[in-house]
Parts: sequence; structure tokens; C-alpha cells
Amino acid sequence: MIFVFRPEHMIGLANGTLKLVVSSSGIPLSMVRDRTTGKIIGHAVGVISQPFLAMPQMILDSVQMIQIHRGFQKTYEKLDIIHSSLNTLQNNVGVLQATTALIGVGSVAGVVLSAVNLYQTLKLREDIKQLRLEVKDGFFDLKKALIDQGAEIIKRIDQVAKDIKFEQHRLVLIQAYGKFQAALKLIKTALCTELSIRNTDLATARHILTNALADYSNPHLLSETCAAGHLRRVECAWAIDQAIVLTYQLQNQSAAVSDSLTQLQDKIRQDCVSVTERCESEEELDFLFPEVTRICNHDLVMLESWQNHVDWIQTLSPNEQQLLATSDIQSTNLSQGNQDSAIVTEPKELLLYDNLKQKSHYTSLRDQLKFMIKPDSRRDYEDYITQQATATGYKGLVPSNWQEIPDFTVANLHHYFQDKNKR
Repeated sequence: MIFVFRPEHMIGLANGTLKLVVSSSGIPLSMVRDRTTGKIIGHAVGVISQPFLAMPQMILDSVQMIQIHRGFQKTYEKLDIIHSSLNTLQNNVGVLQATTALIGVGSVAGVVLSAVNLYQTLKLREDIKQLRLEVKDGFFDLKKALIDQGAEIIKRIDQVAKDIKFEQHRLVLIQAYGKFQAALKLIKTALCTELSIRNTDLATARHILTNALADYSNPHLLSETCAAGHLRRVECAWAIDQAIVLTYQLQNQSAAVSDSLTQLQDKIRQDCVSVTERCESEEELDFLFPEVTRICNHDLVMLESWQNHVDWIQTLSPNEQQLLATSDIQSTNLSQGNQDSAIVTEPKELLLYDNLKQKSHYTSLRDQLKFMIKPDSRRDYEDYITQQATATGYKGLVPSNWQEIPDFTVANLHHYFQDKNKR
């Protein structure tokens, strides 16, 4: 279960008086119902672990989601969740874009990447949220933010600032962020207008977001960046894609929401594969592995859950939608659980990576990352191991059930046989 519920609901789930609401395909959703009456009585107040980019706010409050779907006017009079989602996206893009001013264009040293790794980026995002850093044109004062990282980092910031090629990138990013910011403002304003004006403004905002997305996804600029810089650009693009999905949801275009979320999940996986293939050093992998792990294990899960909620609403009868939309379920308080903790702890993904590094070498780790992104990609490795183990008399290395074998074992065995054949 990825959701956190109120204590009384957790007790009910434990003693069996409550049960999770599930989709027709058996996927758990962010709501609980009374086991006896079947009535939905509460929804999640948080998630077990925060995603890196996704917006969990959009799927926690079942009442808000169903009201948006039905076009209830009172939904637009209580805009906390929607505004919170938009602010989350804006903060995410701001911190991700700002870190490109340290990464720069071309190759980059490992010590530089460690200054803006997963842990440091989460802390920077919290600094923005707590107003300790001011974002302007999609950038902030990196020297102020990273003053405790040492002289080498400050020197790198100055070097990137003088790089003519990065300045060209920076101007494009500033322009793209300006479009993104203008679109978010238009969405917020649109929610306070009557239906016809709202739909027109949301369509206009979507057009602006699409233009911003084209800037962040500019293939020429992406081709000039290292793996870390490439990841930062596509992460900004994913956030903008989520804003586009949100405009469809606010227009009650559920089929478009579901289809867009499917495309976004596919895009994230493909972008992550491309980034991994661009990785050229262990230092780059130290930066990429924990972050992509977080995206695979949390962001993609949250986006899939968002899609499952939207699809589930489509299966409800008009009477069921009416009952849920008019229910008196207490609104989500996003400060509960671990939803918005101001204390940023070291991510588990970093600890996992440190553990894997003790068991694998660089090329094996890079393959393991690909397996995580696209699990089906390890089948060729499994077939190769089976073939080589059988041919060389190591049949004991061929398991009866590959599903029980962890990725690091598959990758290590694959490289063991490859190295053996090269001798």
C-alpha cells in the first residue's frame, strides 16, 4: 500500500472493519469504505514516500476528484488542492532548472554532481518551499544555496556562468520557464470564471504549456548536454506534461487525462533509458541511479495511481458519483502524514545504491538501472546466461524461476560470462 490514512482508518483496516476501495482490476485506490455498509468514509492524507516529481495531491482527495469530474462549481470555490499541485510543479521546475547552472553543458566532474544529487535537490526544493530561496526566471542564486559545498563548487558556478554555449541554453530555459509560469497563472485565474470562459482559458493555457514543452524538449539542445543535464531537462518537461494533463482534468476530459497519463509514463521510461545510455562514467551513474530509482519506484507509481483513479470514476454510475460528490468526507490536510515535512532526510535510494555498488561494477550497475526502468529488458540477459551456463557446464547457475532472482545477480552473471568469453 502506497497511501497513508488517518489513524482511525489505519486501525479499521487492521481490524477488518474497513477495507480499501479497489478498481475493477483489483488495484488499491486512495479511499477506504465501511466493510458492512460499503460506504466510502475516508481518503488518504499522504503517501508512504514522496515522489520526486509527481503530484500526489491530485489523487488523495476522492471528493475533490469526483467533483471536478462532475463539474461541481463548489469545487472551484475550494481550490487548495489544485493550487497546491500547481505550486508543487512550479517549485519542482524551478529547482531542477536552476541546477543546470551548475551542471552546465558537456562533461562534468563527479564532485559537482554530488552537490545537486537527489538528496541535495530535495533540500533545495524544501528551501524554495520555505521561501529561503527566491526563484527568478527559473533560476536562483546557486552560490547562496550551495555556499557550504566548498570552493570547487563555487568555482564551477562561475565557470558555467561564463560559458557561451550554456548562456544560449540559459536564455531558452528562461523563455520556457516564463511561458510555464504564465500558463500556471492563467489556470489559477480560469478556475474563478464561468464555465465558457474557464474552458477557453484552460485551452489557451494548454497551448502555452505545449510551447514551453517544445523548448525544454529541443532535440538540438538536448544533444549537447551530458547525461545529468539531459535528465534535468526531461524532468522539467515531465512536470509541464503533468500541468497539461491537469488542464484536461479540469475540463472533465477523462479519456484525454487517462490517455495523456499513459503517454507520460511511457515517455518517462523512454527518457530514462536514453539518459542511462548516455551515461559515460561511474560519477555520472552515482548521480543518475538514485534519482531514476526514485522516479521508477514512486513517480511512475503515483502517475499510474492517478490514472487508475480517473478510470475508476468512469466506472461509477451517475447515482454513485452523486453520492460520493455530495458526501461529507473530511477534506485532505496535506500537512498530515509525511506529505510536507520540512525536514529532508537522506533518501533510501542513496543507501540502496551504496549497497549495490559493493556487489557490482559500473557496467553491471548501469544494466541494473535499465532493468528497473523496463523490466522486460532483462529477458535477453536471462537467455544469454542460460545459454552460456548450459554450454560451459554451469547448469546450476540457471534458476528454475527467474522472477526470484534480483537484478544485480542477473547483471553480474551476464558480465561474468561475457568476460569469460573474452579470455
